[in-house]
Amino acid sequence: MAPALASAPVFDGTPTNPTEEAVEAALGLYREHACDGLVAIGGGSPIDLAKGVALLATHDGPLETYAAILGGIPKVTAVVAPVIAIPTTSGTGSEVGRAALITLKDGRKLGFISPHLIPRLAICDPELTLGLPAWLTAATGMDAITHCIETYLSPRENPPAEAIALDGLRRAVGFIERAVKDGTDREARKEMMMAALQGGLTFQKGLGAVHALSHPLGGLKEVSLHHGTLNAVLLPAVLRFNAPDAQAKYAEIRKVLGLAPETDLADWIAALVARLGMPASLSAMALPHGVIPAVAEAATKDHSSATNPRAATAADYAAMLEASF
Repeated sequence: MAPALASAPVFDGTPTNPTEEAVEAALGLYREHACDGLVAIGGGSPIDLAKGVALLATHDGPLETYAAILGGIPKVTAVVAPVIAIPTTSGTGSEVGRAALITLKDGRKLGFISPHLIPRLAICDPELTLGLPAWLTAATGMDAITHCIETYLSPRENPPAEAIALDGLRRAVGFIERAVKDGTDREARKEMMMAALQGGLTFQKGLGAVHALSHPLGGLKEVSLHHGTLNAVLLPAVLRFNAPDAQAKYAEIRKVLGLAPETDLADWIAALVARLGMPASLSAMALPHGVIPAVAEAATKDHSSATNPRAATAADYAAMLEASF
């Protein structure tokens, strides 16, 4: 592949959370060189950015026309430019996922969802993750864990996807601490990459309140917040909120993870996050407290809110944010 790409232009301006401005900048490079496809190398951000470029390279703008929450799903057609995804982290699952999350110029972080956005080819080589720092291994790994938990808990019925989610969760929980402790542990890196891929395969079930909150939080201009770290911090509070409506599935998760029946899943996840050396709260991530009302309101409009196992109001989301603060 390297010789074939030797003359290809390179866009290396992807921000931590991909933005509409970055999509437009990369699109300009794509058109300047008359490209006919994209190779996305990196974590979920460059892969999502590539999906945005692939969409606008073949569809008239503006980008928000194709946002899922704005009715854009049927507007995305099969003529999307081809994307090859080569992940170098083990977390987002975007390499096999049908969604891209992009922050628009007005600050809204919206999802763009279509089977036509799934990369034509995903090259998943765990060797590419051997140099990943411990903190990023933990953050992306917790993203994969959150994906597997939320897709499993989604009320949409899809037994094959649920089986994949549970197996991915088992792998991620079983190997994340090894991968964080020793980044050269090839078995742990392989299992984490598979878990991330499995989480991505289950996205058709939808996610939940963790992502409904982390999406608008990730779009804030006041502070740059890592998506996987946000999910790790928010997951315990969301698990407590969902507990009344998800007891049967919580019991199955405990069984898959080999936990005692009386184990409190929220407390168990919080303890795992602590062992990984991750921030324990939103305040530790330097989130301004004053944004809570706006973020809570935005969460009710996020596409992931619709597939949370328990309906949540803006007040509910505000309470989850306060509990995570």
